Amino acid sequence: MPLPREQIYTIEDIYHLPDGQRAELIDGQMYDMAPPGRRHQRILSALHLAIGNYINTNNGSCEVDIAPFAVFLDEDDYNYVEPDLSVICDPGKLTDRGCNGAPDWIIEIVSPGSRRMDYMIKLFKYRSAGVREYWIVDSDKDRIMVYDFAGDETAEYTFSDVVPVGIYPGFSIDFNTIRV
Repeated sequence: MPLPREQIYTIEDIYHLPDGQRAELIDGQMYDMAPPGRRHQRILSALHLAIGNYINTNNGSCEVDIAPFAVFLDEDDYNYVEPDLSVICDPGKLTDRGCNGAPDWIIEIVSPGSRRMDYMIKLFKYRSAGVREYWIVDSDKDRIMVYDFAGDETAEYTFSDVVPVGIYPGFSIDFNTIRV
């Protein structure tokens, strides 16, 4: 007996979701997204502020965007994600619709429903798409995983640590100051 064929979704399916429903698309598979909680949003706000201030203070050319912000990872019809934070340093990738191609730096803040996505599915996808640096911020585990894909290195930190930013030498984020 043949196995049933999985449905392959496209970005067009994402744009036809009912109002208020959010999902991501990875290799044609659709993944529903739950609304974030307060702790998630506090961490997101603190990180966005720190990164944005650093870029502005140093007259940087990169842009930091927060979800919901469309990232078309492979510039095809089968991959669409909304990372919590995306830092894009190539303005040629940016359009009114979002980012075409891999951002330089992505941060995902783990929620109870996103653990498998952030640690497994997105980790592989971001690496293969060409993201230079990927952080997984997990307040439940008091852990920040930093994947430097460009340097092929991985480091683990806690919310008591100052975490260096690979794409910006000399810049670090003090997680001890982030209220969780």
